[in-house]
Amino acid sequence: MVELAASHKPNNPLAPVIGLSFFAIASGFLMSLIPLSLSAFGLDNELASWLASVFYLGLLIGAFFIERIVARVGHRHAFLAFLGLLIFSVAAQLILPNANVWLLARFVAGIAVAGVFVVVESWLLMTDTAKARAKRLGLYMTSLYGGSAVGQLAIDPLGTSGPLPYLFVIALLFLAMLAPLLIKSGQPQSQHSQKLQLTELKKLSRPAILGCLVSGLVLGPIYGLMPVYIAAQSEQAAFTGTLMAVIILGGMLVQPLVSYLSTRMAKSLLMALFCLFGAMGVVGIMQAVHFNVLMASYFILGAASFALYPIAITLACDALPIEKIVSATEIMLLSYSFGSVFGPLLAANLFASANGIMLYLGGCLFTTCIYMLIKSLKGISTDNTPVAG
Repeated sequence: MVELAASHKPNNPLAPVIGLSFFAIASGFLMSLIPLSLSAFGLDNELASWLASVFYLGLLIGAFFIERIVARVGHRHAFLAFLGLLIFSVAAQLILPNANVWLLARFVAGIAVAGVFVVVESWLLMTDTAKARAKRLGLYMTSLYGGSAVGQLAIDPLGTSGPLPYLFVIALLFLAMLAPLLIKSGQPQSQHSQKLQLTELKKLSRPAILGCLVSGLVLGPIYGLMPVYIAAQSEQAAFTGTLMAVIILGGMLVQPLVSYLSTRMAKSLLMALFCLFGAMGVVGIMQAVHFNVLMASYFILGAASFALYPIAITLACDALPIEKIVSATEIMLLSYSFGSVFGPLLAANLFASANGIMLYLGGCLFTTCIYMLIKSLKGISTDNTPVAG
């Protein structure tokens, strides 16, 4: 078998990163738009948590078969197909504002987004060195979260009622398709992908799997329920879009630091530190008196929450050969999706107080911090990256 590294067409990250940037703006805006636009379409606001969970159920189901699609049609065509499927789901929501249609559309959207994630992540991670993977994943996360932050800023000028916001999302997704349409070379040689065997699955880093799971448990409620929580706070309601942008901006700006530190210290310890900072951000949000402190706390929460997934996925891929990367990203997405399915439901129902989502997020982050710290101190993590002296 010819190795991927010997391919005459190098793996070029330009097309997926450009496409991802437009996708992220559309997706970030859509995630906040959906719970905020329910009443405008005559739908019950309690549908928000179910829409978030069914979306992540689609993400979970999609992760089971995406690898086969990528192997058959290649990364570029798979990217285009999944973006097209996402456009179809958004158009269905706009044309048929019905609870059952929206639930089905969000399930389909989850499958499409799972496809985008696996295609782009594996496209970027299919390179030979851990350092190159960390840099590329940092670029991926910066594009994803930067675009999502920009998307939040569209809430105020475009509003959350009527067809215009959804037409804006559809237009951005069409723009996302231009990069893979116009840049036809440089995709990985997907025929070399190999599925992880059962014995190899057992050897995957447990902190990596848990890191992806907790990332889903935390980010699912942040995307699906946080806009509703902020809008319900009388002193914060007018700044819903701004504060959501601050959360995601924190996730974007922390990515270079994540890339730098992930090759210089044990990744389980790094996840423990970010979880601790995230829990501190939750306390800051609940106790803040001044708006600047509130913004800083939301920024810290976003930075910590969005740091977990890239650290975990690089930890999982560090010891794997390049042909196993697509399969590994699929497994990590399964872990993330499983957490994302249950996260919004747990956050909405676990605590009865007005600050229920904050208590939930703080509990998730703090308990994960303890687990990762114990793993790091006992030295039983499978992260073999040398710690810089």
